[in-house]
Amino acid sequence: MWVQKRLVLSPRPRGFHLVTRELLEQLPEIRDFRVGLAHFFIQHTSASLTINENADPTVRADMEAHFRHFVPEDAPYYRHTLEGPDDMPAHIKASLLGSSVTVPIGGGRLLLGTWQGIYLGEHRNHGGRRTVIATLQGE
Repeated sequence: MWVQKRLVLSPRPRGFHLVTRELLEQLPEIRDFRVGLAHFFIQHTSASLTINENADPTVRADMEAHFRHFVPEDAPYYRHTLEGPDDMPAHIKASLLGSSVTVPIGGGRLLLGTWQGIYLGEHRNHGGRRTVIATLQGE
């Protein structure tokens, strides 16, 4: 069986945000899968999806602090600057972290580890709503 849906995430400020629950609320079909895979693909070049710590919010704050340091705004060698100082760094961060995650499904739920959750990396100061294509495959 295959299911594919367009999911829309609420606007969030710049940073790393747990979106596992928001994704699953829009994807009740996952309960029909005994075994399979869930693939989530974000349709944006300035935001990312990744899997990491779901319990301690300081991990998300540290991730944002690290990426602000690792990929700074206003680097003198950036040529793509027309959309603001946060745009080119957002593209770099999105490429480094990736545009998709795949998670196994078992017994009608995502088989994430105890301390794992799906993060939205919002790399723009005002990114707005983000669209994610969810594709479920299995039986």
